[in-house]
Amino acid sequence: MKQKLLLQNATVYTMQAEPFIGDILLEDGKIAAVGYRVSAPDAEVEDMTGTHIMLGLIDAHCHTGLLGSGSRDKNHNESSNPITPQMRAIDSIDPEDIAFREAVSGGVTTSITGPGSINLIGGTFAAVKNYGNTVEKMLIDPAIAMKVALGENPIFRYTEQKRAPVSRMGVAACIRQALASATVYAPGPNHRDLAMEALQPVLERKMPLKIHCHKSNDIMTAVRICDEFGIRYTLDHCTEGFLVTDALLEALQRNCEGIIIGPLVGYKGKHETSNRMGWDLARVFCEAGIPYAIMTDFYELPTESLISCAAFTVAYGVPEDTALKSVTLTAAKIVGLSHRIGSIAPGIDADLAVFSGHPLQIQSKCIRTYIDGRLVYSRT
Repeated sequence: MKQKLLLQNATVYTMQAEPFIGDILLEDGKIAAVGYRVSAPDAEVEDMTGTHIMLGLIDAHCHTGLLGSGSRDKNHNESSNPITPQMRAIDSIDPEDIAFREAVSGGVTTSITGPGSINLIGGTFAAVKNYGNTVEKMLIDPAIAMKVALGENPIFRYTEQKRAPVSRMGVAACIRQALASATVYAPGPNHRDLAMEALQPVLERKMPLKIHCHKSNDIMTAVRICDEFGIRYTLDHCTEGFLVTDALLEALQRNCEGIIIGPLVGYKGKHETSNRMGWDLARVFCEAGIPYAIMTDFYELPTESLISCAAFTVAYGVPEDTALKSVTLTAAKIVGLSHRIGSIAPGIDADLAVFSGHPLQIQSKCIRTYIDGRLVYSRT
């Protein structure tokens, strides 16, 4: 594309105001202007009459690029040790994974992707744009959060290996021990411990924990541990969060930076997800005043289904504006990227999803996707 592109006469969803019919100017990978009438005499112009343009969608928790779609190439869990904070998603992400191409076909431009939930501390998640031939070209942040997992997954895996932890008490104790050890770690002249080094940004509040938790007791254990160490964190899945909304509201006033829910549909295949509310969870959080983002948890759901997930929450009582923000602005705020990808506004990355109709109408199709102002998908 040329350096400047003016998209005219679309219904624009800025995420900060009511939708309106107007124009968006893209320049050097950023949004240069947005409004009812934008003048740019030297720009390439495209008439977008009848289309609906919104911010590119953000999948706030997934494992895209680490799973090898359609293969047995599973690189999202280093299950040799329950404590592996030194693992980095960027060392496993495969830019050629077809899942990235499928993501942009659904208007999803950003993935917060990283290790799975087998380990208690699994390593760093990365924030990536869903387009590029190298991880370096895709990166927004190589270490946006440190993955932690509570509950059924790590317990079952390490019980099978006949090693700790084999109980929820053991899970909490192992995490506490790792954090305690990191607080007193000091590298020697001839010695470095990469695991302890990786935890330093967490203890210094420069990086949040990204905590896999389903059951309400695991949610409260996560809150308890993070308050003990003064650590920033998000609660991911939060399946039984509807049982402890009062505690979540209090946690959001302290160290908790947000709730990321999902996948909201699927088989109740584990004990800790048997009490799930499905689509109603979004409504309950909305009514309680708890801001949340929606995830696909890819592989569990296809990334391109993210807008459909938001649409279904509307059918269950969530206002349209809240639903759209749960996969755009609110998601960006929770993962700490609202300054880059949070809205359609001057200076924000030109990541856009163009739909044939209202984005929350199930019959609407994503017909174009732009990342950094570049057309990366077009429906023919």
